[in-house]
Amino acid sequence: MTIHVSTISTTTAGHGSRRAIQRFGAKPLPDSPRATPQDPFLEGLPPLGGFAACGLDGSLRNPCQARRFAAHTLHSWELPLLVADMTLVVSELVTGAVRHALAAEPQEPPVDYPLWLGLVRHPGHVVCSVADPSPEPPGRSDADSADLGGFGLELVGALSESWSWSLTEPRGKTVWASLALPGRD
Repeated sequence: MTIHVSTISTTTAGHGSRRAIQRFGAKPLPDSPRATPQDPFLEGLPPLGGFAACGLDGSLRNPCQARRFAAHTLHSWELPLLVADMTLVVSELVTGAVRHALAAEPQEPPVDYPLWLGLVRHPGHVVCSVADPSPEPPGRSDADSADLGGFGLELVGALSESWSWSLTEPRGKTVWASLALPGRD
């Protein structure tokens, strides 16, 4: 699935590496000036929606970081009722990428952010996507019914309107899930 974004981000998101901070300086704080609908260069564009992205370094702490990022973004979009389901979906997608995609595809040379989490707000739903460097399709591990792990995609499927994945250029894949906005049938 290709996501076309025609909105301007209203969320300051992501986190920086020490190398990026040394090279480009610290990220602006969330209360720094941002584009507003009154800015002249935004005339003629659709109303501000939402897009936010976060680079992840592939460590075991990424699912926790992804949950916090998703919760912060949804609160800033005034969607607190979506936080519980979205944080679980995001956590499962990021955990799968860290455990399976990065183990299968070591980066040469190493990159700061081998994983990317994106959130896009549409009129009736929010799409979360996780991009990783592995072309291998996501799938349920060979867990048996007594195993506590291996059910991440079943949880994603149960909580989302739909989910899927696609190969991305120049390599890797993106796994995405769409969650309906609360109050929409």
